[in-house]
Amino acid sequence: MAPLVAIVTLSWNRREDTLAFLASCAGLAYPSYRTLLVDNGSTDGTPEAVAAAFPEVEQVANGANLGFAAGMNVGMRRAQAAGADFVFVANNDTTLDPALLSWLVAAAQAHGADLVAPAIYYYDRPDQLWWLGGRLRPLLLEIQPYAAPPRGQAPFAVDFVTGCGMLISRRCLEHVGSFDERFFMYYEDSDYCLRVLRAGLRAVVEPRAAMYHKVAVSSGGSDSPNERYQMARSSVQFFRKHAQPWQWPAIGAYRAGSAARTLWRLLRRGRTQAAQAYLRGLRDGARA
Repeated sequence: MAPLVAIVTLSWNRREDTLAFLASCAGLAYPSYRTLLVDNGSTDGTPEAVAAAFPEVEQVANGANLGFAAGMNVGMRRAQAAGADFVFVANNDTTLDPALLSWLVAAAQAHGADLVAPAIYYYDRPDQLWWLGGRLRPLLLEIQPYAAPPRGQAPFAVDFVTGCGMLISRRCLEHVGSFDERFFMYYEDSDYCLRVLRAGLRAVVEPRAAMYHKVAVSSGGSDSPNERYQMARSSVQFFRKHAQPWQWPAIGAYRAGSAARTLWRLLRRGRTQAAQAYLRGLRDGARA
């Protein structure tokens, strides 16, 4: 029998995106999966619309916006309790190719991988790659992304995959746990992948599996004040959690330069509110 996969997605309003995601789930060719929607207190009628259009989808209502990590953890725990062999964590602002789960599960089994991710393309430019996994730069704790599959269309090992779409084995959930809920949004996947790496488990990307992403819509869009705030806050939390004393001189210099470039870009484009939100995020991350 095919391993049971639980697809877990999280909604906070954005009803139409959620319905489009669930429609793509309904078209998957994989023979053994269930879909679970965790709702973070939507007020736009998302739960009711999903119940009407997709009555087979299990829903869990959190009643409030718990953020990405805490919200997803609710669904991941429910999936484990239901006996899922794998959990596929996916953003609700994505759509899935029909063969996605088939490719991901096959790669996990063939390569003994506990994290498997697809190739992720821009939703509005489906021939343009958005993310393909990355390698860790150990000194800086930075991720160097792959621009193209290094082995053609064959699966390849990576250090980092994105929480936008990742297949997690039951063994990984039992050994590593779930997302760190101190990260409200962003960097929870970097934290998780680093924990997986340090646990000696394996992560791969399967380039033949495809999903399509409406980038940053859940946070208000790229370089919106909320996106800049959440990214800045979580980045400081990540480095405070993982950087060792001997790494701080290099990390501090690199991150200061990165912050200066980000602020200059925002101000040059007239995004004053986003720049102010970015500075607040850095401050709040340091205080968290």
